[in-house]
Amino acid sequence: MSFGIAVALIAMLVLLFIKVPVFLSVIAGSAIYFFLNPGVSSMILAQRLVSAIQSSSLLAIPFFVCSGVFMNYSGVTRRIMALCDVLTGRLWGGLAQVNVLLSTLMGGLSGSSLADAAMEARMLVPEMEKKGMSKAFSSVVTAASAMITPIIPPGIAMILCGSLANVSIGKLFVSGIGVGILLCVGEMITVSIISKKRGYAPSRQGKLDWREAGPIIKQAILPMCLPIIIIGGVRLGVFTATEAGAVAVVYSIMLGLVYHELDWKTIKNGLRETVLSTAGIMLIIGAASALSWILTKEQIPQMLTQGMLEISGNKYIFLLLCNLFLLFVGMFIEGNAAMIILVPLLFPIAVNYGINEIQFLMMFIFNMAIGSMSPPMGTLMFVVCGETKCKLKDFIVESIPFYLVLIIELLALTFIPILTTGLVDLIY
Repeated sequence: MSFGIAVALIAMLVLLFIKVPVFLSVIAGSAIYFFLNPGVSSMILAQRLVSAIQSSSLLAIPFFVCSGVFMNYSGVTRRIMALCDVLTGRLWGGLAQVNVLLSTLMGGLSGSSLADAAMEARMLVPEMEKKGMSKAFSSVVTAASAMITPIIPPGIAMILCGSLANVSIGKLFVSGIGVGILLCVGEMITVSIISKKRGYAPSRQGKLDWREAGPIIKQAILPMCLPIIIIGGVRLGVFTATEAGAVAVVYSIMLGLVYHELDWKTIKNGLRETVLSTAGIMLIIGAASALSWILTKEQIPQMLTQGMLEISGNKYIFLLLCNLFLLFVGMFIEGNAAMIILVPLLFPIAVNYGINEIQFLMMFIFNMAIGSMSPPMGTLMFVVCGETKCKLKDFIVESIPFYLVLIIELLALTFIPILTTGLVDLIY
């Protein structure tokens, strides 16, 4: 490794650690490399920043961001929450179960874990506390359930990973359904065990008759059709993953008009939010492309591959080492930042080991999801605790049972490939 790349990477990691915006940290590190290597034209930096965001597959990002914004403005969240209460109201934990299921269903609509966590922290945590649940428990359930959002399609993390590794985004979407459901079930079982032990009673005891449940279910049918339309349309070849984003935007606007909750002012606000969010993501992708070019030029992936193969030729040893490394990285670096730095490094190594590309990328996303609620830098932890005013010490202690479940599920994804590839093989 040359002196230039070493200094560039150290500078970038320091900037990330002190919470300089991701794209600025990566661009600064890349610029330092070009400055220390005058023989390499600095024009390449500008070219990579621009060319990286011209990929047609990245059009899916603004489309899905926009559809998620309009879904939130259209009253969809309120209707889905009512449906979740119908489905889980009789389980131990009541509103805590609603919290987990709501994130699972909204994951296919919003795609943003931080937005999902902030919304549920405001809407559900006060009500959970009124039902006798502790602030720490309510906060941890909210953060843990928000982890499901980037895994359920159309999560932005899957679009980023697919673009960085040149892997089918449609296949990642399909795989995300199985992994997301696995995570949802694991968290609901954990909530049920803890709630039964502490006496967090169900929301209701008896069944709802059709006169009560019918209108709620009917109100939620149209929003719940969106994930089916996206996955079905991509699989049947009606449209690509990118075009599915445009379909999602049109569908979300139609829902807003049907529910009479979207007007011109709301649409303008939604478009403004979409532009700001998309601009931030595209800057990160452009910066990642420049960094990837530098890493490739310095043959860092090849060096790491050779080093890993010398340590062990067993792919499961490699996967375990990857898990430990990614869990550690996720504690300090935001998920998208870690993704754009590490996917170009680790993905070629995984391919050389013969690991299924879908399995590896879903395992990577799962690791980053765990990191998002892990101290000391977990973004979900800070967002939720900021909204609920929960002490970080109480949050960390309360989250231990959830971490145990998450680690068990991560090991399952590592050693049982069918959990990530089964649905993909079935559908494709």
